[in-house]
Amino acid sequence: MKNIIITLLIILAIGLGLYFLILNSPSIEEDNQEEATTTPNQFSQNEPIVQTEIDKTKTIIGKSVEGRDIVVYHYGELESESEILFIGGIHGGYAWNTSLLAFEVMDYLKDNPQIIPTNFKISVLPVLNPDGLFVAIGTSTRFTLTDIPTSQTTLNSGRFNANEVDLNRNFDCDWQTTGKWQNKTVSGGKTVFSGPESLVIKNYINSKKPQAVIVWYSAGGGVYSSACHNGILPETKELTKIYAQASGYTSHEEFDSYEITGDMVNWLAKENISAISVLLTNHIDTDLIKNLEGLKALFKYYVK
Repeated sequence: MKNIIITLLIILAIGLGLYFLILNSPSIEEDNQEEATTTPNQFSQNEPIVQTEIDKTKTIIGKSVEGRDIVVYHYGELESESEILFIGGIHGGYAWNTSLLAFEVMDYLKDNPQIIPTNFKISVLPVLNPDGLFVAIGTSTRFTLTDIPTSQTTLNSGRFNANEVDLNRNFDCDWQTTGKWQNKTVSGGKTVFSGPESLVIKNYINSKKPQAVIVWYSAGGGVYSSACHNGILPETKELTKIYAQASGYTSHEEFDSYEITGDMVNWLAKENISAISVLLTNHIDTDLIKNLEGLKALFKYYVK
């Protein structure tokens, strides 16, 4: 009888032990939930943004501070490695006419593909600062004159990106944390290329190595060569002369109205890429006819 009682007690102890073991063990569902919450987010902001090609005619080269797409559109020989790049909208809503000009040029290229030099790809980036355009006129994509506000204060606020950085003071030529815009002090960013907008165009240009880059600004009514303490490239001198003569803008070897630091076009010169700044006549007109004449003259230069 004593042995039977001992055996029953042992069985009871083993049973209770198994019961508490099962009770305190996590379920399979709980295991899956634990794994799901500790898996790194694949869309983390720390992940690098890759260039996304969309049907050969446009490339999303990255995103702005607030997550808006920065898009380059392509015309001509889409597979060609010989590329001419036009850029507008680095100063967002403040220089909205440079973006509107870019959209008008895109329409012209679409309707007149025969003017594009054989074996060349022509690329247009109409809005390099989409957040600045949005804050001023309420859109980061195509717009019309009716969308433009009358308040100059509102337009001025759109010059910078969402971190209040002047993107044309954020490139690697004489870069400083602060720069000048006329008689005002502006931010050049915490570090060179700290603006995501500056960084994505840097990465695009470094990967594509365009033959030439033309950047539209407003305002001043001139064509300016680029340089970064390495002299003006011979091809840059030619592009400056050709574009100025055809468009009717005045030609300049450098911008000397006030000191410029961290300038995009001068950084391009540092990278040995021929580049010019085209300053529109004012802050309202797109100077489409002038710029089409400059563009066509430039294309003829590249016809070999």
